[in-house]
Amino acid sequence: MNDVSTVLYDAPGPVTRRRQRLLSALAGLLILAVLAWGLYAMYRNDIFNDRWLVLVDPPRGQTVENVWWDSLLWGGLIQGTLKAAALAMPLAGLLALVLVILRTTPRRAVRTPTTGLIELFRGLPVLVLMMFGYFVFDFSPFTSVVFGLVIYNGAIVAEILRAGLSSLAKGQGEAGSAIGLSWFQNFFIIMLPQAVRVMLPSLIAQLVVLLKDTSIGFIIAYHELLRASQINYNFFGNESRLPFFVAALGIYLTLNFTLTRLAIVVERRLRQRGQRVGKPGRQAAARNPLSTGSNV
Repeated sequence: MNDVSTVLYDAPGPVTRRRQRLLSALAGLLILAVLAWGLYAMYRNDIFNDRWLVLVDPPRGQTVENVWWDSLLWGGLIQGTLKAAALAMPLAGLLALVLVILRTTPRRAVRTPTTGLIELFRGLPVLVLMMFGYFVFDFSPFTSVVFGLVIYNGAIVAEILRAGLSSLAKGQGEAGSAIGLSWFQNFFIIMLPQAVRVMLPSLIAQLVVLLKDTSIGFIIAYHELLRASQINYNFFGNESRLPFFVAALGIYLTLNFTLTRLAIVVERRLRQRGQRVGKPGRQAAARNPLSTGSNV
């Protein structure tokens, strides 16, 4: 049997492989040239001066622990960014579950207004929702940030789950109805678990977006990681703006990369679990002579 990779298209020949290697080498050289040009431009603008010492030997009576732990990591990341994200994630998931139930219900009188509500929440920027909670409802900065994240991401996750439900075979729901399950039982036992597994990469990607959107909270004076960096460079001077910006960037990248890798591990385990569940059935069918159409 031919390999799967050669079924849909012809395997590249020697000339094509040489051309691909040449193009890859040229692309790599182009990327290196752009990076070298950027570093040279930064060098000409005197970027690599003693301004970076503020991260390892801060002035004005401050210590490295004050800058990194007290301000950036504990005060900004843990007490600000992660605190808001940790509360907003389950609340957004709960709101999404309610919305997707109402969005997919057989009753049109409920489904239609829910669809309009989801489209409204999706169309509003997160910052507008945060400012709405801050100025209209008079919430605290923390509550306003969580409010905006929950409303917006709840609508997005609801649409992701609806797409996952729509991708399932129609027979999945019909099988549940055939064995006497109610609509809610069919939804929670059969349909929803499969939709979550199918759309898990998109769900994790949206969680990363939610985590990054906490940085918008600094506009309404919420003390998160970006706000902590701003307070630091205001204290140490404008010349320290770039070092603290790079420090916040590194923390965000590390956090999002860790969350993405965790999502990949979870997705792989769920896929392996599904394969293990399906394998005994296939093996039993292979051992059963009736399944192959042979006579006893």
